[in-house]
Amino acid sequence: MDGVEPSPAIARALTEVGPRLKRLRTERGVTLSALSAATGISKSTLSRLESGQRRPSLELLLPISQAHQVPLDELVGAPEVGDPRVRVTPRTVNGNTVLPLTRQPGPLQTFKMVLPATRSTPEPCTHEGYEWLYVLSGRLRLVLADHDLVLAAGEAAEFDTRLPHWFGSTGDGPVEVLSLFGRQGERMHVRARPRSRAEPDA
Repeated sequence: MDGVEPSPAIARALTEVGPRLKRLRTERGVTLSALSAATGISKSTLSRLESGQRRPSLELLLPISQAHQVPLDELVGAPEVGDPRVRVTPRTVNGNTVLPLTRQPGPLQTFKMVLPATRSTPEPCTHEGYEWLYVLSGRLRLVLADHDLVLAAGEAAEFDTRLPHWFGSTGDGPVEVLSLFGRQGERMHVRARPRSRAEPDA
């Protein structure tokens, strides 16, 4: 492989190809001679491939998969594609429902929070970090230092959490919030190139 050693998982998959080919052929009652005639691959090459003495390649596997009429990934035992969905487990923190959306540890963590209507009495606190909030639904009350603000759905705020702050419901109903929090004061950076006025509409 051009001097590149395959990973342990790939090496293991390659060693399993030969036995899989032989099992598939014998289960179908096909002789090496018949398979050789169908694929144009010599009997000796097929035999060495099944015994693991010959490394499998696309040039060999493609004709075999066509002869057996099976998908190529069935011959090589390709793993199934992982489920791309983020499976979150909500937890309750101080009466709030918190769903962590970040699967890997890192400087920025993302959460979806559902704040109940009963969370309406400000209790400002301070701690290290920087927070960005986006209101998904409901009306969010944000108390930040000397400011007392109300944010509606679609509005966002960002602030240094070393300032006295608190956020919750206005008391009218629950609030759904998307939160990005940098524990060490990291900020979220949105990089977007503004469209030039000279650029035509798409």
